[in-house]
Amino acid sequence: MKLISGSANPALAKAIATHIPDPKRPDKMMSLTPVTIQRFADSEIFVQICDNVRGEDIFIIQPTCFPANDNLMELLILVDALRRGFARSIIAVMPYYGYSRQDRKNKPRTPISARLVANMLETAGVNRVLTMDLHAGQIQGFFNIPVDNIYARQLIAQDIQKQFVQRDNILVIAPDMGGVPRARALANQIDTPLAIIDKRRLEPGKSEVMNIIGEVAGKDCILVDDMVDTAETLCNAANALLDKGAHSVHAYATHGVLSRDALTKIAASRLSEMVVTNTIPVREALDDVAGEHKVRYIDVASFLATAIACIRDNRSVSSLFT
Repeated sequence: MKLISGSANPALAKAIATHIPDPKRPDKMMSLTPVTIQRFADSEIFVQICDNVRGEDIFIIQPTCFPANDNLMELLILVDALRRGFARSIIAVMPYYGYSRQDRKNKPRTPISARLVANMLETAGVNRVLTMDLHAGQIQGFFNIPVDNIYARQLIAQDIQKQFVQRDNILVIAPDMGGVPRARALANQIDTPLAIIDKRRLEPGKSEVMNIIGEVAGKDCILVDDMVDTAETLCNAANALLDKGAHSVHAYATHGVLSRDALTKIAASRLSEMVVTNTIPVREALDDVAGEHKVRYIDVASFLATAIACIRDNRSVSSLFT
């Protein structure tokens, strides 16, 4: 077994390695296999695996976050290099699966880009995919290879239990109808009631709250979503909840895409706090914002390391959730 990191989130890859015992030296933790990744003057990507991979099971840690096209192409080139190096199996560890929001054809003459990405990964030579909180569960069906979709819900529940000592006043909120199953699962896990926001999406990145289903007055509301991009939806939802008498509004999202002026928008919003995980690099983005940004993150390295170890040892990945 070997671990390889692309350039999308090297800090997460290094952290994952520190949680996996080296199978050849059980008293030590694994280290990342050295890889040379370069870009030519015209932005073409060149990679070289700087160690023997023949007959090895290779885990490539590479979320396809911004810049999505570069990171996806880099992943495909890494897979090709490993396949030509006679790796026994290639497992793409994609904590964040880019293009996941384009999972269906909802307008004439539009692509299903999530399926196209799946085809590209299979054609390149990926034997298995490990990802976290897919935007839509049906994306697993786009592949003809095994796909393990693990959930950050357990880590979020643990964080909520630490942050809210008195949990009698907590109310979990689904920010839209599509997020109801995700919010209900979290509400069941921490044993709290559920409310739903009925919103209308005007255009990508723009939404309007139409109605709130449930009694939120005096409650500490917890908005939960799979990702936060422009933060428009969560900020509007916080305004609507507080206008209805909510005591406070906290937001949790697995993937902190945080594009454009999202961090500035969150800082100026009525949200008490925005919590994301480090599936996408977060620290650098926070450092670029002066003052109070209201954003913190949960580390998923240990959780992903456990899933990788389960795959390596042919153990059940679903056992992580029981």
